[in-house]
Amino acid sequence: MNRLQHETSPYLLQHADNPVDWYPWCEEAFQKAQAEDKPVFLSIGYSTCHWCHVMAHESFESDDVARILNDGFISIKVDKEERPDIDSVYMRVCQAFTGSGGWPLSVFITADQKPFFAGTYFPKRSSRGMIGFMELASTIRRQWDEDREALLDHAEEIITHLNRTAAFEKPDKDLITTAVRQYQLAFDQVNGGFGDAPKFPAPHNLLFLLENYRRTHEAACANMVSKTLMRMYRGGLFDHIGGGFSRYSTDAKWLIPHFEKMLYDNALLIMAYSRAHAILDDQAEAELFLKIAERTAE
Repeated sequence: MNRLQHETSPYLLQHADNPVDWYPWCEEAFQKAQAEDKPVFLSIGYSTCHWCHVMAHESFESDDVARILNDGFISIKVDKEERPDIDSVYMRVCQAFTGSGGWPLSVFITADQKPFFAGTYFPKRSSRGMIGFMELASTIRRQWDEDREALLDHAEEIITHLNRTAAFEKPDKDLITTAVRQYQLAFDQVNGGFGDAPKFPAPHNLLFLLENYRRTHEAACANMVSKTLMRMYRGGLFDHIGGGFSRYSTDAKWLIPHFEKMLYDNALLIMAYSRAHAILDDQAEAELFLKIAERTAE
């Protein structure tokens, strides 16, 4: 048993029997990292995350991985649903490093919580062009010992970048117009949604387009929203027996869902379908969208 055995989070308790000497996010962990002059490995996930379970089984249940982490790092587990504040900070870091994000979120930080490397899922060993977690952790520990200044310089660059981009600027009309055009370029005219498989509902995109349609009555915005909402509902993404939406579709036609329902996804989809009911002109569609929102809420 490690230090997670007394936690209340279902996700943390899932890792209480790992050979990795996990700490929850706490001052003790960072003090120990400082005292032992070790970097911190921060792993963030949640209990119903598929790839979190995969990485846990491949790496965190492995004695080989545990030896690397226990000898060279202080390891911290965070439940993103319990600590969204921590998750939001380091997700921005991951997006700055890689251009994308997701869970499990894997971040290497200093004892004063400055990040110097971030990614998501890593297989245990390198395969198909992806570095393995054992190789990654060993390389980072070696750099920590041999060229720490380069790692710390990288951390400062990331922090400076994040501080610079955090400043809020009110978007001008040209930026909004450009965003709409980019959505049009990515829009799947046949199946609705944006891009190819795997396809996510991305209700925040739909809410943006709905608001723009309300202001401008630009037909393209209404079309993108209504087609996407209708195709998501008619496909397998929507649970026609139990109600609610799965997190994403593994194919481009919304037919084959990834079977996990997230509260935050469904909350945003309730907002999107409700706003579509209020804003769009086709009354038959609007009434259906309201029923979908109600079934999802139930």
